[in-house]
Amino acid sequence: MSVPLVSLRNAGRRVGERWVWRGLDLDVAPGDRLAVRGPSGAGKTVLLRALAGLDALEEGEVLSEGGPVRSLPRHRAAVAYAAQRPALFEGTVEGNLRAPFAFAVRDGDAYDAERARSLLARLGRDAGLLAQSVDGLSGGEQQTVGLMRALLTDPTVLLLDEPTAGLAPERAEAVEAVVAGFLAADDRRAAVWTSHDAPQLDRVTDQSLDL
Repeated sequence: MSVPLVSLRNAGRRVGERWVWRGLDLDVAPGDRLAVRGPSGAGKTVLLRALAGLDALEEGEVLSEGGPVRSLPRHRAAVAYAAQRPALFEGTVEGNLRAPFAFAVRDGDAYDAERARSLLARLGRDAGLLAQSVDGLSGGEQQTVGLMRALLTDPTVLLLDEPTAGLAPERAEAVEAVVAGFLAADDRRAAVWTSHDAPQLDRVTDQSLDL
């Protein structure tokens, strides 16, 4: 049995005075396609952010490949979170896509402009989007930028938080196809999805965690 890429052990997260979940154990192994299901407020986004090391747990721990997370920057480089409303900084779309490659944890990896243009086309967007300021982007365009930024860094675990919410059906299908191609390119890669679109989760995942 392969060692999980990322795990939670006896994990608990609280929002205000309320425990959203507690005593949670979870393994995400190479090749997994995991759906996280539950009603609004069940803690799906909170779970993905915990796996990514973006929010601290109140209880329990996050493990990286079976052991403690020894370097949070390296963990965040390997476990990428694509948010429904990504945090973008002032400047152009391409500037936001280049930003992760400035960090030392990337070990000399370089931003691939041609790959970015190809990915943009496969997502049904015009190459001119790269030069646009993020200030004028629609919600769907912001989602596209967040997803592209995650994909271009080649994470081992891709955490997808409502990646097609609000998108037209053809754009949602393009996202599914791009993610499927990314995962198929390396059998160690895994994905964790949240979506209010249950049929979509049925299409893109093969196991579920119900919160």
